Amino acid sequence: MPLKNINEAQAGDTLPETTFGPISRGMLALYAGASGDHNPAHIDSDFARKAGLPDVFAQGMLSFGGLAQVVTKWAGIGRLRSFGARFVSMTQVHDLISCSGVIAERFDVDGEARVRIDLVAKAQDGRETLVGQATVAVN
Repeated sequence: MPLKNINEAQAGDTLPETTFGPISRGMLALYAGASGDHNPAHIDSDFARKAGLPDVFAQGMLSFGGLAQVVTKWAGIGRLRSFGARFVSMTQVHDLISCSGVIAERFDVDGEARVRIDLVAKAQDGRETLVGQATVAVN
């Protein structure tokens, strides 16, 4: 069930999904310029193929940013207490990425109500590209 009121968040509630893409070569080039990540595996098809890859692939932090939006659009940056993720597969050119979150638990720390959110970024074929967790204050 999608959340309405952050103060009432409980385990099992889902956060509104965020999508981005499809990933284009132009998007990867713009992100390389903005992030300073100029690894040629992300922007040079010839380099990627010589390295044994089928094509360029997205910078991991591009998907990380999409996953972070799920949390910050719902709770705001000021409520964020922790955020982490791990990369589980490459985000390819033309992938459409859906980022979602489910509240795993509600707990208190020093009188502050918090929730732990399990997060996942998936490509259109169901392949998980990034998984993570965030902790958010909810009172």
